[in-house]
Amino acid sequence: MYLIRLLLLPLLCFAATAHASPVAGELLAVLGIPPDKLADLDRGEIISQPSQESGEKELAMDTALYLPLPLAKVFAYLQRAEVEGIDADIVAHGEIPPNAGVDAFGGFTLSAKEGDEVDGLLNAEPGDRFNLSTGEIDSFKPLRDKLAGEGKQAQAEAVSRHYREILHARWEAYRKSGLSGIAPYAHPEGIPAADPAAELRASAASDKSLARYYPGLDKAWLDYPSGLPAGVAEQFFWLNRTVEGRPTAILGHRLVQSANDSAVIAIRHYYVGHSYNSINLVIGCLPYRGGTIVFYAQRTSTDQVAGMAYGLKHAIGREQMKNQMVGRLENLRKALQGS
Repeated sequence: MYLIRLLLLPLLCFAATAHASPVAGELLAVLGIPPDKLADLDRGEIISQPSQESGEKELAMDTALYLPLPLAKVFAYLQRAEVEGIDADIVAHGEIPPNAGVDAFGGFTLSAKEGDEVDGLLNAEPGDRFNLSTGEIDSFKPLRDKLAGEGKQAQAEAVSRHYREILHARWEAYRKSGLSGIAPYAHPEGIPAADPAAELRASAASDKSLARYYPGLDKAWLDYPSGLPAGVAEQFFWLNRTVEGRPTAILGHRLVQSANDSAVIAIRHYYVGHSYNSINLVIGCLPYRGGTIVFYAQRTSTDQVAGMAYGLKHAIGREQMKNQMVGRLENLRKALQGS
């Protein structure tokens, strides 16, 4: 489980047609955070609250932290650490350059000690253990036959290579077609496939609260790769992150924008190997009382909180997500205090 309201899209792009950036107090009001919470921020507390969710699969949470440091220093760290530096569960990560080949994913490997994952992929079926398309599942079958009788090390290396090919193909499809290029995750017959593209669209459409400040920005995000506003830098990356005790391949797209009075890093996880389907995440920085307020927002889509006992699952999931988000902001504070 994971990351505030999709202030992601409205903060994303600082286009020439955008209205003036909101001041911190105004933004708190727009997010529904009462004025008395400002006193908590001033005391160094991390404030958090659930955000309106777009459907039964989505978890949404808002968090904020005040740091008595200039915005430029805070944002410089976030850029330098590539955000992942404040997430203790990340085992490995790497940037995916333009026109990357499969070797760009070389840092993602499964070891012989992770034999359950290797065996699971070789015998993958539609279901919730792995997020794979029907074609991806079928692609493991000839590899399984080829590796019959091989040792665990050889199997791990071969499965890692094949999985990297899948990651590369998914990245190419997304870079070429955006959300339309995301293949669904196959489920057993009679159960609709998980559709991360539709979930990411719904997540974006569910929150328009800040669109008045930056008209047209959500269109730029949703219509990717048709074009980005001037001044917005993009990066692609892969992660190997421990989720529910298992190694998890993640493909992400990051947009970065900074100005004199605000800065933001917006992130989309458009492929996740298991446990959840997608994420929209943002870390935004605004000047406040000589320091910086960091807004951290996350919307996570996961099949695990849908269906029976929906309310209880969401309550547990939101609490887990809040704890993780607060932990990451604490890591950010410690890192900046020590710098």
